Amino acid sequence: MRVSIKTFGCTLNQSDSELMSGLLGNSGIGVSDDGHADVTIVNTCTVKKVTEQKILYLLSKLEAQGKHIVVTGCMASANKDKIMKAAPHASIVGTSSIHRIVEAVKSASAEERILLGGHEKTDKLAFFNPSKNVIAKVPVSEGCLSDCSFCETKFARGPLNSFSEGLILKAIELSVRQGAKEIQLTSQDMGAYGLERGTNIAELMHKIAMMDGDFKVRIGMLNPEHLHRYIDDLIDALKCRKFYRFLHLPVQSGSDSVLESMCRHYSSDEFMGYVTAIKKAIPDITLSTDVIVGYPGESDEDFQQTKGLIGAMRPGITNISKFAARPHARASRLEQLDSSVLNSRSTDLYRFTRVIQHSDNSSLIGNSIRILLTEKSDISINGRSDTYKEVMVKDGAEGFRIGSSLVARVYGASVSGVYARAE
Repeated sequence: MRVSIKTFGCTLNQSDSELMSGLLGNSGIGVSDDGHADVTIVNTCTVKKVTEQKILYLLSKLEAQGKHIVVTGCMASANKDKIMKAAPHASIVGTSSIHRIVEAVKSASAEERILLGGHEKTDKLAFFNPSKNVIAKVPVSEGCLSDCSFCETKFARGPLNSFSEGLILKAIELSVRQGAKEIQLTSQDMGAYGLERGTNIAELMHKIAMMDGDFKVRIGMLNPEHLHRYIDDLIDALKCRKFYRFLHLPVQSGSDSVLESMCRHYSSDEFMGYVTAIKKAIPDITLSTDVIVGYPGESDEDFQQTKGLIGAMRPGITNISKFAARPHARASRLEQLDSSVLNSRSTDLYRFTRVIQHSDNSSLIGNSIRILLTEKSDISINGRSDTYKEVMVKDGAEGFRIGSSLVARVYGASVSGVYARAE
């Protein structure tokens, strides 16, 4: 039997797909994307409406072709009704039940539909099987402690379930033994990791820093509302050479009234206080953030406050989303702004942030930087700097392999990264 896995959404979803692939492989079931799979697993995302529409179209297409389908991911937990309408014969496996993916695939292949749901607390890393990739995705938890009014991922993944520290460290060790050079720690909210276990992400990072091996770690999205608990320890950990000088802090809005309506438990001043402290301690750190434009009730003044915060923060990456009502999110019941307002503000902020990003990347021109090489194309070899800047090397990289490091001099910049020549 051969299975195809199609993955939508975040790094946590990608890590779930890797876990499922390992479980299937251990059971003698091959995983392939050659178009001739006996069963197709669709690992879904429910964050954005446009992504949901793509998923439903794919499910309808696979159903019409008579394919055997297993649907997992956040839609499988949050929106079973939509899945059943698009693909009435599909099996559905909730996010907490992916350790039963082999059972689901065998049932689907035999044309026996199976529905697995609920929010059982499973330590998924008990099923971790390291791949031989240069980049390893290691989940540390799922679920969260927050209750953001715009999000239904909490509904999909449930309350916080932090995985055991021992299994996380073991997963990193096994991945490094298999050749991983970049470890991407991922979760629904890295900031909440361990809080129900009496620990936190900073304590975990300090233990990772003590591990043997030559590898770099990227910390995933961290909700700012938890930073007050361990900000100093987090900064100390980020100074360790094993971690990219990079942090993803989603602000969502620069308006305190909007933040309050979103149920984000921090103010714009508190957020900028964290940013200032981090940049003071690590001046060259790359900060990434997320912004939702057009949240219900957002005024022109609210939007300008968001632009003002972004201008003061000067993030190296800004991910912009137009507000879209999600079925189980409270904000979906508020009066929505006109789509023309969302489009206008999104375009305005997009242009504003791209100028900041290009300027930030251009400041590296002329500098020599160390790069961990993570991918190769026909025209270049690409990787990440110690500050997680995307670097494309076209000249002078002959003889270097994926997973190795080189020193290169930056000669150009774009919105998304920099161009360099090996020295």
